[in-house]
Amino acid sequence: MWIESVDAIDLAVRGMVVGIVASAPMGPVGVLIVQRTFNKGRWYGFATGCGAALSDLMYAVMTGLGMSLVMDFIEKPSTVYYVKILGSILLFIFGAYTYYTKSAKPHKPSGKRGTLLQNAFTGFAITISNPLIVFLFLALFARIGFVVPDHPIEQAIGYAGVLGGALLWWLCLTTALNKIGARLDMTSIGLFNRMLGLLVMAGAVIGMFHTLFR
Repeated sequence: MWIESVDAIDLAVRGMVVGIVASAPMGPVGVLIVQRTFNKGRWYGFATGCGAALSDLMYAVMTGLGMSLVMDFIEKPSTVYYVKILGSILLFIFGAYTYYTKSAKPHKPSGKRGTLLQNAFTGFAITISNPLIVFLFLALFARIGFVVPDHPIEQAIGYAGVLGGALLWWLCLTTALNKIGARLDMTSIGLFNRMLGLLVMAGAVIGMFHTLFR
């Protein structure tokens, strides 16, 4: 089976992990949220993160629906084995990409705070313009067995977990930045990305060994 048992709480937790992993890399939207938190305030940074989280949810649902269309093929035991290996490989590539990619340059402050909704929209627009995140969702869904098309209620709870995980990440980040009360330089952000990349690569390797030698 693609997933040994279907439990709403389990899927919600898996979804939260997906949401956090998808949000954590400090790409353009992450740097923008850091900048807005310092320049405009915590809630403006968090509002930008809410827009990014909504975009992540849309891509997650699109990815899940696409995978559910081929679920009969994916559920074959021999296919599950190779799909999980592929998921581990894609996750490792994502971790390596996060590790080696230079941090995005900060935007110049416009001097206008705008409304919370306007800040959320820009976060959504920046994130939705990067469809490559679908490959990350494919890797994560394949690795953890997230898609369960015959259980729509549990699956919906899982997607809610994705949104919740992303929102939790941005809430924790903006809260921490608000406590720091000082600017983070690009070196610190680059170090964070490298640490995250190493963690993702380590998780991918562990998942690969678990699949190969279980």
